[in-house]
Amino acid sequence: MRLLLDTCTFLWAATKPEDLSHLALTLLSDPEHDLFLSAASSFEIATKARLGRLQLPGAPEITVPRLRSRLGATALAISEEAALYSFNLPGLHKDPFDRILVSQAVVEGMPLVTPDPLIRQYNVRVLW
Repeated sequence: MRLLLDTCTFLWAATKPEDLSHLALTLLSDPEHDLFLSAASSFEIATKARLGRLQLPGAPEITVPRLRSRLGATALAISEEAALYSFNLPGLHKDPFDRILVSQAVVEGMPLVTPDPLIRQYNVRVLW
């Protein structure tokens, strides 16, 4: 199964796996699953690190690829289709990072691994 990781899921999996749900830990540990990290998550991490809202062990441009590689995740670019799909989403979630993740999950046909209860309100498959 192909799985899109929410930003917090990615960070917890890479640095604090004990914060993951049992299901999320099981899914991410299974080599049969393909893990993906959105460019939106990389942008969110870089933005929060620059604003001092997220501490990383190094520069985001080094740390994110290193952590992604350690998890065996693949970088996922934001397609034009996913960007435009966000127009169709109801205004349930004001966070633009989460809205593009929902759009990508729908367009790419993969579940989103996230603990975010607001995302569950969208018509997207959520695993946690």
